Amino acid sequence: MSFENFLHNTGFAHLEIGNVAMILIGIIFIYLAVVKDYEPLLLIPIGLGIIVGNVPPIKGMILSVYDQGSVLYYLYFGVTKGIYPPLIFLGIGAMTDFSTMLSNPKLILLGAAAQIGIFLTFLGSLYLGFTPAQAGSIGIIGGADGPTAIFLSSMLAPELLGPIAIAAYSYMALVPVIQPPIMYLFTTEKERKIHMKAPRVVSRKEKIIFPVVAFLICAMLAPGSIALLGMLFFGNLLKESTVTERLAASARHALIDIVTILLGFTVGASTQAQTFLTPKSVFIFGLGALSFIVATMGGVLFAKFMNLFLKEKINPLIGAAGVSAVPDSARVVQMVGQKEDPNNFLLMHAMAPNVAGVIGSAIAAGVLWSALGQF
Repeated sequence: MSFENFLHNTGFAHLEIGNVAMILIGIIFIYLAVVKDYEPLLLIPIGLGIIVGNVPPIKGMILSVYDQGSVLYYLYFGVTKGIYPPLIFLGIGAMTDFSTMLSNPKLILLGAAAQIGIFLTFLGSLYLGFTPAQAGSIGIIGGADGPTAIFLSSMLAPELLGPIAIAAYSYMALVPVIQPPIMYLFTTEKERKIHMKAPRVVSRKEKIIFPVVAFLICAMLAPGSIALLGMLFFGNLLKESTVTERLAASARHALIDIVTILLGFTVGASTQAQTFLTPKSVFIFGLGALSFIVATMGGVLFAKFMNLFLKEKINPLIGAAGVSAVPDSARVVQMVGQKEDPNNFLLMHAMAPNVAGVIGSAIAAGVLWSALGQF
């Protein structure tokens, strides 16, 4: 084999400017994870996956996630068939405490209000010429829930799975950057200083009954959410029953970590510049940002609306936690609240709309799947 043939069979010979751009994006993701500590558990697998996915393959070699029979193809199978998201929901359920939501049920409304971003973005995507199925998949980015976005996209618009997944996880990681300006814009200093009463203690009986009853109600309303919410509430029942702690511990540690690694890496590897860098991808990123902003606004403004009728006022900041980026949105609420008043502790209150948002985004995905599956 001549040296010329050797060079022709290297990645350098087939490298395009788009591949270089995507590799730089992957490096930026890793930088944000390591230096800025933005969602490192997500951005490091995705970032390195982007780099791996943009090494140009050699003709005739089965290497990429799109080459049937390759190792990455089989690992990516869990994304394209919607297998990984329910497993992540199982782990989330096993680590989630619904106590604050159960102690103050009216805060569930904030989680529901934040889903307005999903449906407004759905309408905007239709206006821009996306099909109904594609528009529904793009809209779900506003829930700030990567697994839900991946699950719905795999069912409705698998051709847009890569851009939607990257957009959803990017905005999840950028919660501390995107949300605070919106929270300051739509609240006053007086509102940000509102203190809330400590939540009541929720009994073990309530905690055990809740996942069963909540699943039945949600699944009857939106059967399309069965896979996600079934696993979420299953994981929560493992935790709250206290008799299956080994299973709960496995779900919230080993299982969710393994699945997060596989999902993040393969989603990143799906971003080959030749298939990823398209005008549609640009629109998806723009619409995803708009969806996330509108969702945050919806939660904050609805909290202000609720205060018109409540004797005991709620701090409108916690409305921003209605998006389902758990627990980052709740942490941002705590951070902004304590900047105004170091003695104001909002984290536990913010977790109520935060976990309600997880349920809300899964229900929204189920509704969109049921309504748009035939398109």
